[in-house]
Amino acid sequence: MSVRVYEPLEHCQNRPFGLVWFGSRHQHGAGRRPAAPVLRNTVLRNASITHTSVVCAAQHVADHLSEFPSNVQSRRVHHFVRGESTGSSDQKSLLGGKGANLCEMAKIGLNVPPGLVISTTVCQEFHDAGKKLPPGLMEDVTAALKRVETTTGRVFGDTTRAPLLLSVRSGAAVSMPGMMDTVLNLGLNDDTLPVMAAEHGWRLALDCYRRLLDMFGDVVCGISHDLFEEEMAAVKEAAGITYDIDMSEADLRAVVDRFKKVYEREGKSMPADPYEQLEMAVAAVFGSWNTARALKYRELNHITGLIGTAVNIQSMVFGNLNENSATGVCFTRNPATGEPGLYGEFLVNAQGEDVVAGIRTPLPVKDMAVPFPDAYAQLVENASNLERHLSDMQDIEFTVQDGQLYILQTRNGKRTGAAALRVAVDLKNEGLVTQEEAVLMVEPRHLEQLMHPVFENPVGSHAYKSAVVAKGLPASPGAACGQIVFTAEAAERWKSEGKPVVLVRTETSPEDVGGMHAAVGIFTSRGGMTSHAAVVARGWGKPCVCGCEKLDVCQEGKTATVGKNTLVEGDWISLNGTTGEVLLGKQPTKKAELSDQLAEFMSWADAARRLGVMANCDTPKDAAIARANGAAGIGLVRTEHMFFSSAERIKAVRRMIAAEELDSRDESNEALADLKDFQKEDFKGIFRAMDGLEVTIRLLDPPLHEFLPKEGPELSSLCDDLLKSYHAKPAGQHMRAHKLLQRRLEGLNETNPMMGLRGCRLGIRHPDITAMQAAAIIEAAVECQAEGVAVYPSIMIPLVGFEEELVNQLRVVRDVAEKIFNDSNNSNRGSRIDIKVGTMIEVPRAALISAQLAQHCDFFSVGSNDLTQMTLGFSRDDAEAKFMSEYIKEGIIPHDPFDSLDVTGVGELIKLAVQRGRSTKPNLRIGICGEHGGDPESISFFNGADLDYVSCSPLRVPVARLAAAQAQIKARASLANDHCQD
Repeated sequence: MSVRVYEPLEHCQNRPFGLVWFGSRHQHGAGRRPAAPVLRNTVLRNASITHTSVVCAAQHVADHLSEFPSNVQSRRVHHFVRGESTGSSDQKSLLGGKGANLCEMAKIGLNVPPGLVISTTVCQEFHDAGKKLPPGLMEDVTAALKRVETTTGRVFGDTTRAPLLLSVRSGAAVSMPGMMDTVLNLGLNDDTLPVMAAEHGWRLALDCYRRLLDMFGDVVCGISHDLFEEEMAAVKEAAGITYDIDMSEADLRAVVDRFKKVYEREGKSMPADPYEQLEMAVAAVFGSWNTARALKYRELNHITGLIGTAVNIQSMVFGNLNENSATGVCFTRNPATGEPGLYGEFLVNAQGEDVVAGIRTPLPVKDMAVPFPDAYAQLVENASNLERHLSDMQDIEFTVQDGQLYILQTRNGKRTGAAALRVAVDLKNEGLVTQEEAVLMVEPRHLEQLMHPVFENPVGSHAYKSAVVAKGLPASPGAACGQIVFTAEAAERWKSEGKPVVLVRTETSPEDVGGMHAAVGIFTSRGGMTSHAAVVARGWGKPCVCGCEKLDVCQEGKTATVGKNTLVEGDWISLNGTTGEVLLGKQPTKKAELSDQLAEFMSWADAARRLGVMANCDTPKDAAIARANGAAGIGLVRTEHMFFSSAERIKAVRRMIAAEELDSRDESNEALADLKDFQKEDFKGIFRAMDGLEVTIRLLDPPLHEFLPKEGPELSSLCDDLLKSYHAKPAGQHMRAHKLLQRRLEGLNETNPMMGLRGCRLGIRHPDITAMQAAAIIEAAVECQAEGVAVYPSIMIPLVGFEEELVNQLRVVRDVAEKIFNDSNNSNRGSRIDIKVGTMIEVPRAALISAQLAQHCDFFSVGSNDLTQMTLGFSRDDAEAKFMSEYIKEGIIPHDPFDSLDVTGVGELIKLAVQRGRSTKPNLRIGICGEHGGDPESISFFNGADLDYVSCSPLRVPVARLAAAQAQIKARASLANDHCQD
């Protein structure tokens, strides 16, 4: 069942009405009628989420049935002309985001160049058939083009007057800016060129023709774009000009001739038949769905479940017609800050790709008001209407042709974390969205961006200003410090070596996407605020400075000149994406200060969520951070991490291990007493930091050999040091003891330590370790309670697979507790604390016998990391090093199961543990403390599986709070949807 969002009729004054039929995902996506007459109508908000209240009004459905033809799902081609369309904005899965919004804009009467959309299902057919267009498709396209020809009064391929020219663009359901292909000016050839020139002048005709030859050669024929760039650069150099706009008619003729010769040299040709051009372009755009850059972008952004791209065929309008024409891109709010008002850029006498490609540095969109007052006023009005109609910040492409404004596309604008937060809060306060809608508008990754560091030296201070060497456009905010690299490949390679890098380019292209993702910041000499680098960087929350005129990049020599400074690969540089300033060296950074709006927004999220959010913390410092970030307690304290925090502690652990292996009771007790003191103080610090909140502590989990050096001289030296701490022995006895100890310690190594002597197995073999840890926890709790601290300790037994294992370890814990509570030497004698006990579900057998385990537990905590390893039979380190990426690439698994939960396999075990555990103890508290506890997609599953809480790292607590809220809002909407059908 697909999720749709509804609200009562009285909430929808002055909002567009939509009709929804309830049924399968495909029926929802296309508005298809179900066979049975169970249709129900409601008002559909154009935003993707709303209230869960539903109105059913069958009569209203009957009144509007004619608006939704029964074959709408099977229709392959949808047309749109001003005032009408066969598609709408709620059909993004079928028509792609661009096509669905074009249809919607046409319906509401905006001046959209007419055109048609080929559905995403055709893309799937295309690839299933071995990259062949399905039979009959081009006949459907030709038929739909007749409507476009009638509307424009021009004919595609006409040789008697200026013909209809077409653009062919991609458009998936999820925006993938620049990742797929576009071809403009289709329909030109040597025959149609003169008639176009007769009406519009040779300059426009030739400019459009050279663009077509370039794009068609690159996208359709596979000729490198660089070959065309080289030819045009030669013409401009010979003419002594810098910009394309300055080329004369003679220059453009020379460019066209040179471009044709590129085709000849490459053994390729562009067909003269316009319909053949169109067919080949459509196939190429469908083919671009699976280009390396598109696949990489979907992988990096975790975009899954889409069947392909739509193809949008639209009549051309010409921003390069004359000086009374222009093209541009604008946002209805600032995509970097969220500030209301038009924000964007335009170029006079240009086509759309000139703006985003950064070929010329564009002008701020507000400057349009002087040369194009009427068009600018219309743009402001259209932008406002679109934002209100679609209930979100819009990213709009437009063209002015001889003073007339055309809207080419709109989509929800990509934005930074700061902008996402402000837009959501402002739209809610403006009454455009509800509180729950606002919560759904901010992505969890946006919150991560808000916590990105800023420069420690204040902007304007002497230390800061003395490091500034240049300034460009502040394309994406934030502070970035890294080592310079000049290629995407180098960025990915250096990142894999643990080095932070800044990608420095003249301009970026879609092929750079992997390196852009790997970089901490992006710095270009060309491009504006809507260039490829800027748009992609903002979407990922990476600091970016574009259009820096002082930057001169030499890709071949791997050098960059910034003002008077020459930098080489590996040099450190710092970017201030908020101001556009570039600083030499590695500038110090600090934690960002969070805005008051974030607190307000998170209160909305907390009001919506059901899942509790706790944190995994091992120190009082971590606990304080978790509490400040809104954690409801600690879901996991890994006691073994405390042992590594100082040389003194690791020494005590090793003494304890040696004593246990040599059966030296006195030495073991002494080492355990030292460890207990260390742990007790740590637990007291954590209890104080979490005053009034639950603290769940896991007993020792890893195998003992992890606390020891590897075999060889280091281990031998350790044995000497350990024996020196024992009572003095004669030389011969010392030597024998040394050999015995080294042999015993070497024997701790295991073939498969993940499944070896660890967790509860270690505690069963060495019960003194369990007893020591239990005593440290309970004594710390008793003493903190005496201080007035409200303590709520929970003790968790790890790696249980048998009921008897759990019973054994709980007996040790409870015996220790009773001894402490009744100790006559204890100044707090008689003080009792309610201590919860539970187990981890991380062995598949534990999930299967959870009904029996629940008899002895107050709670379960799912250890999803180990449960994933044991269920899949994957060693995480080996899988990620040797075959995980190939498995994902080949489609064997959809994603890394250690990043996002394998819901089909591991998820079923979790649901089984919940079901069986609560069959024994209905109020059993169940949570998760693996890394999946901070993953939004996994959190959605945990919410649906009826877990009580998730636990994650302290810094991911806000992300988990938001993800839990969004999961619950969507679940309620889905439930309301189902109830309306009933």
